[in-house]
Amino acid sequence: MRLTRTSKALGIVAIAALALTGCGAGGGSNDGGGQATGDPNKIITAYSNEPQHPLLPANTNEVYGGRVVELLFEGLRAYDPDGKPVNALAESIETTDSQNWTIKVKQGQKFTNGEEITAKTFVDSWNFAANSENLQNNGFFFESIAGYEEVSAVTTETSADGKTTTTPAPTAETMSGLEAKDDSTITVKLAQPEADWSLRLGYSAFFPLPSAALADPKAFGENPVGNGPYKMAKEGAWVHDQSISLVKNPDYSGPRESQNGGVTFKFYTDPGPAYTDLQSDNLDVTDVLPSNALKTYISDFPDRNATKPVATNSTLNIPGYNPNFQGEAGKLRRQALSYAINREEICKVIFSGTRTPAKAYAPPVIDGFKEGLKGSETLTFDAAKAKDLWAQAEAIQPYDNSKPLQIASNTDGGNKEWIDAVANGFKNNLGIQAEIQPFAKFAEVLDLRKSQSLPGLSRAGWQGDYPSLYNFLGPVWATGASSNYEKYSNPEFDQLLKEGLAAKTTEEANGKFNAAQEILFEDLPGLALWDQAKPIVWSNNVVKAETGWNGGIRYFDITAK
Repeated sequence: MRLTRTSKALGIVAIAALALTGCGAGGGSNDGGGQATGDPNKIITAYSNEPQHPLLPANTNEVYGGRVVELLFEGLRAYDPDGKPVNALAESIETTDSQNWTIKVKQGQKFTNGEEITAKTFVDSWNFAANSENLQNNGFFFESIAGYEEVSAVTTETSADGKTTTTPAPTAETMSGLEAKDDSTITVKLAQPEADWSLRLGYSAFFPLPSAALADPKAFGENPVGNGPYKMAKEGAWVHDQSISLVKNPDYSGPRESQNGGVTFKFYTDPGPAYTDLQSDNLDVTDVLPSNALKTYISDFPDRNATKPVATNSTLNIPGYNPNFQGEAGKLRRQALSYAINREEICKVIFSGTRTPAKAYAPPVIDGFKEGLKGSETLTFDAAKAKDLWAQAEAIQPYDNSKPLQIASNTDGGNKEWIDAVANGFKNNLGIQAEIQPFAKFAEVLDLRKSQSLPGLSRAGWQGDYPSLYNFLGPVWATGASSNYEKYSNPEFDQLLKEGLAAKTTEEANGKFNAAQEILFEDLPGLALWDQAKPIVWSNNVVKAETGWNGGIRYFDITAK
C-alpha cells in the first residue's frame, strides 16, 4: 500500500525493530514494554489526506486510503510490529506441496451490519477484485491463483498517435483455482508452487467484502461496512477534503483490538499547520513532518517522539512516454540524472538523518537485501560522470529544453525542499532547468501517473504491504502490475520474478529477485533515492504511539490520556 504502497512474498523484516531515536522517559513507544494504560473511549485525531478512491480494499493502494481501510477491515492474517504474520480470520492455512492450499475460516465472524463471513465471502471478494471489469487497482495481487489470467484479461489497442488503451475483456468470471468447499473451507490452487504465498494474506487486497459492496461498489466505498477494529462513525463520516471519522467496533475480537475509542483522520495539504496543531494539542499524532521540523522534532517533543528504520523507500520515476528519455540517448540521460543527485547530502541536510541513501530498489530492513548490485553505482553522486553521460546523449539526440523538466509531487508530505535540491543538482550538473510540479493531493499525482499525463518526472515511494523483497519489485515494476503506472516492461525482469516466486528456498528466491534488480539498474525506469527511518510525534493527549514494521502507525495501539 503502498504508494508513498503490492504481491507475493518471501522473507521477513530483518531489523525493523532497531530504534534510531528512542523516546524520553515520559513517553513510551518502541520499547517492547507492556501496554500503557489510558482512556479506552477517547477519540484520537491523526494526520492524513484525501484518499484517492472510494474505500474498497482491493482498489486502495495508496497510504491515505490504506490507513483507513486497514482499520475498517480484518483479513485472514494480520502482521505484528515486526512484520510477522499472525492468523486473524484464518483458523489454519495449510499446504503439502506449496501449490494447493487449504484455508479454514473462523466461524461466527460478522461484518458490522450483521452479515456472516464465510469461505464464500472470501471467494466472492477475491474473484471481484481479480476481475478486470471491476477495475480494482489491486487485482494484480491475485496473479498467482490458477485462472487469474482468464478473469483479468484485457485487450490493448494503439492509436495513430501512438497512445495505448486497455479495455477489460475477461474470458471467465471466476478463478478456476479458487473454491469454497463449505462455509469454513477455502481451497486455492496456484499456477505454480510458491512456498510463501500465504504471507501476503494479511494485505488489504485480500480482505473480505459484504454482499452490498459487490452489488454497488461505488456507493459502498463512500460508506464502507467492515469487520475490523473500527467502523465508520456514522453515515457520511467521510467528509471529503476534510476528514474521516472512525469509532471502535465493540464486536471486534482479533489481534488488533483498539486501545482507544476511535480515530478521526484530519486532512491537511501542508504538514506545517499540522505540526503547529500538534504542538498546541489540537492534533494527536502524525507521521508526516515538515522538512524544517526534522531538525527539531526531538527537542519539540522530547518525550513524545519515536524513530526507527522501516520498510519504506522513495524513487523518482521517469515515464517512458517522454521523448527525452527514450532510446539510447534516453538511457544515457536516465543514468546522468541519477549521478547528478547528491543523495547523501540531501539525506543529511534536508532530512536530518531520517533518510539514508538508497543502495538498491528495496530497503535494508527487508530480508534478502543486498547492496553492491551490478549497476547500483548509478546511485553515487558523480557530477563529472553525469556531465559526460549527458553530453553523450546530446551527441545522439538533442534534449528538448524549451520547458523546465517538471517533477510532480504532492506538497503535503514535506517534499518541496528535497525536490528543489534535486532540481538544483540537475541545473548545476547537467545544465537543464527543473522545477516541482506541485499538487495539493497525493491522489492527483497518482491519477495523472495512471493516465500517463505527466510532462516530466514524478515523486514516488513504496510502503511495504508485507515483509518481502518481491513486494518492492513485482507490484511496482512487473509488466501490467497494479502500481506500474509508467508502464515499464522488460520480459527478462518478469521472468526472474517468476523464477524467484517458484524457488524452493528463501535464499534462492532472493537471489533471483536481486538479479531482477540488476535489470532495473540497467534500464532505470525510476531512480532509487533513499530509505526511511520513520519519525512520528504525538501530543500531550497521548500516552503511547508506535509504528509497525513498514512505518505505518499502529493506530489501534494508541492509548490516550
